[in-house]
Amino acid sequence: MSERSRPNILITGTPGTGKTTTCARVAEETGFKHINVGDWVKEKGLHSGWDEEFDCFVLDEDKVCDELEDALADGGCIVDHHGCDFFPERWFDLVVVLQTSNTALYDRLQKRGYTEQKIATNMECEIMMIVLEEATESYKPEIVRPLSSNNVEEMESNIESIVSWIKANC
Repeated sequence: MSERSRPNILITGTPGTGKTTTCARVAEETGFKHINVGDWVKEKGLHSGWDEEFDCFVLDEDKVCDELEDALADGGCIVDHHGCDFFPERWFDLVVVLQTSNTALYDRLQKRGYTEQKIATNMECEIMMIVLEEATESYKPEIVRPLSSNNVEEMESNIESIVSWIKANC
């Protein structure tokens, strides 16, 4: 771990894999700060406009990184975002990539009201393991941990595993 007193964790994965729920629960159990990048983008204007085709804000990576730099300096943060390859490697001590089966993911995205195009794009990302590939190319292999997130039991196990890792590294 770096000079921080507490580690920072990135929890990433395709939309619908359970990042936000997992982050919120881990933060609740550890007292770490949960930073949902998607919420920050909206709240703090960290974007360059709206993408009509994908029905979302166009993230401005420089603005996001500038905003996160100070927040992560002391450690004790859990960052929640579907992308991971633009964050500086030095920020994170653990990178968790949540993965979900195609059936479960499709159902979750459909319940969110995603368009068929947005569902198809996210399904393709999950099938091709794009987020895991980005994580393994962007961070040291020993800090990247893929975890299955198909149901409540797996989510509970993941939360327990991450909390245990935090306790061992604080």
